[in-house]
Formats: sequence, C-alpha cells, structure tokens
Amino acid sequence: MENIVPVSDMRYYNQTLSDVSVGSQVILTRNGKAEYAVVDIEEWRRTKATLRLFEELQKGYRSLANEKAYTPDELAERLGVD
Repeated sequence: MENIVPVSDMRYYNQTLSDVSVGSQVILTRNGKAEYAVVDIEEWRRTKATLRLFEELQKGYRSLANEKAYTPDELAERLGVD
C-alpha cells in the first residue's frame, strides 16, 4: 500500500520512515505531483533482482529470434550426453 505525503513532511522523517515496510511504500509529492518513492530495502533489492532477471530473459528471447534453438535431444547429442 502506498502512503502519499508531501515532501515537506520529511521534516518529520522518523514518522515518515516508520510508515515504510515491505509492501508499504511512501510516495513523496512536490506541488501535488509524485516525485520520490521511499521503499523498504528488502523490497528494493527484490525489485532490482527482478529487473535484472527480466533483462536476462529479454536477452534470451532476442537471441532465440536470431539464433538456432535446439531441442533437448539435439542439445544432448551436440554435448555428447546420453
């Protein structure tokens, strides 16, 4: 759940930070527009890891479109695995 507060509320940063937890972000606004997000560090790390995974998957999809793909049997044969 997002908690939306004006950036001026950061003068009460202890209260603002106490509202941050996994799944509960604080969105800071400036002049009524969302400008910043404060998230729990574990949530941030998971988000970064997820983005890296998606980037790697995208590379795989692109290479699949440009290169030959092998069936499991073809791959085993190429690797000399029974």
